[in-house]
Amino acid sequence: MPFDWLVPEWPAPERVRACVTTRQGGVSLPPYDAMNVADHVGDTPAAVAKNRAFLQAMLKLPSSPLWLRQVHGRTVADANTASPGCEADASVSHEPGRVCAVMSADCLPLLLCSRDGSCVAAVHAGWRGLAAGVVEAALNRMRVPACEVVAWLGPAIGRDRFEVGDEVYRCFVTAQHQAESAFSPSGGRWLADIYMLARQRLQRCGVKHVFGGGYCTYQDEARFFSYRRDGRTGRMASLIWLV
Repeated sequence: MPFDWLVPEWPAPERVRACVTTRQGGVSLPPYDAMNVADHVGDTPAAVAKNRAFLQAMLKLPSSPLWLRQVHGRTVADANTASPGCEADASVSHEPGRVCAVMSADCLPLLLCSRDGSCVAAVHAGWRGLAAGVVEAALNRMRVPACEVVAWLGPAIGRDRFEVGDEVYRCFVTAQHQAESAFSPSGGRWLADIYMLARQRLQRCGVKHVFGGGYCTYQDEARFFSYRRDGRTGRMASLIWLV
């Protein structure tokens, strides 16, 4: 894989393809250096267009990814019919050749596929999206039993760096008491484990096959963009499609 981009290590069917970009490989200048794929963060449109074209060429994608306008909600787009730039935080495809994509720089990118290779989904799962039910919404749109879904957790902010307030703690713990184990007190605030929160949501839905996690976008500056660390920064792409 070029430029140290990530390929999920998970037991996905042969017809499922997936990849997550890193900072490496593009043309954007600081603070978006170098492989920024987001057109809403202040980077020059020409650089973003070159990066997206480079991404498509390097991965030999069958079509342009469905780039979403992400709003930390629970809307799921159909990658086979939705228009580029539609407002959604996840997309699902049941047909070959359609590329689902989400952008992130601390929020959790979650990739899903069915064990029979009939569908795939990409989910942008920050804490607001998780709390709103974006994982549940994506699983519902996949139209397969949750026990037949395989999930992979991409690079997100690690527990030691994800400090949140009481409102976030209460939001999760009120909805699911088990979520309390994903928080630890930190000087009047909380450190939240977004990987654990996502795993709990997946498990509650019946997803038994969950892989990935263990990255920290904040701490690994050479490899990942991080909004919390840098403020003005780029976004990585997490992509999944059927062949």
